[in-house]
Amino acid sequence: MRLDAVTRQPADSGFGRRFYLVGYLPTYAAALFLLVLVWAGARGWDGRLNHRISFKAAWATASHLSLGEVVVLVLAVTLLAVVLQPLQLAMMHLAEGSWPAGVGTRWARRWQLGRKKRLTKAAQLLAGSELTDEAIQRAGAAVYQLRRRFPMPDHLLRPTALGNVLAAMEDGAGRAYGLDAVTAWPRLYPILGDQSKSLVDDRRDTLDAAVRMAVTMTVTAIASLVLLLWSGWWLLLVLTPLSVAGLAYNGAVQAALAYAETVYVAFDLHRAGLLTALRMAPPAQQDAERILNEQWCDLWRQGIPLPATLEYSASSAPH
Repeated sequence: MRLDAVTRQPADSGFGRRFYLVGYLPTYAAALFLLVLVWAGARGWDGRLNHRISFKAAWATASHLSLGEVVVLVLAVTLLAVVLQPLQLAMMHLAEGSWPAGVGTRWARRWQLGRKKRLTKAAQLLAGSELTDEAIQRAGAAVYQLRRRFPMPDHLLRPTALGNVLAAMEDGAGRAYGLDAVTAWPRLYPILGDQSKSLVDDRRDTLDAAVRMAVTMTVTAIASLVLLLWSGWWLLLVLTPLSVAGLAYNGAVQAALAYAETVYVAFDLHRAGLLTALRMAPPAQQDAERILNEQWCDLWRQGIPLPATLEYSASSAPH
């Protein structure tokens, strides 16, 4: 996700809460599921059909593991989680729909565009229709969902629901104040108050954990398919990681909505602090604030110099 690509992670992102939630837990779940399948007799293709799967055998193997073997397994899972940790951003891009251009991508974008058009239609109060309180509430709810779940310009639409929620956040957060969220967020994040930053970090961790679980379980389903392909009806066990992946992805969409809300709030409450940190006096007029913010965003995004007549605030000057 571009909005947070250059901001720091929470202080415990090494081997603390974030690592356990985002990195270790999904890797442990995948490794445990695949190990149980192997211990139960899933071997893939070895020249025989209808492999016998026995979870009793898997339990017998697990119960006879020595302490040294358990330690080796824990270390192996931890090492794998550490190795995969730098790939979190790539997994996020994958879940957002940053795929190679192709038929599947075009079809998925058309599907998302259809969803947006249906919400747009539901948000319209048609001329001549009865304007009851119920109709107005339905239209208002549709407008709210449309603003949260889809970016305003159609060319920003992405192939997935998660990608569109994040695109809507990047397109809409700070827009009312003349701020470009993608360029302004790395400057705004460091000056957030402790409570705001804690809430942003907590919801971002939840989003990352859900995305990691969805991607990891999808890969686990593929590996399970290879192991169980010649095991008859036991092939249905592939539905277990697939179901977890689907639930995790839906959870990621909900987590993204919650995360986007905190980003919107951060711009609402701390934009004046951003100007103060830039040695600017926050303007009293809304139009003046928008113009000033747009000038700074032009500098950050395109390198357009600030106007030579722009004055710094004496009260914000460094001591």
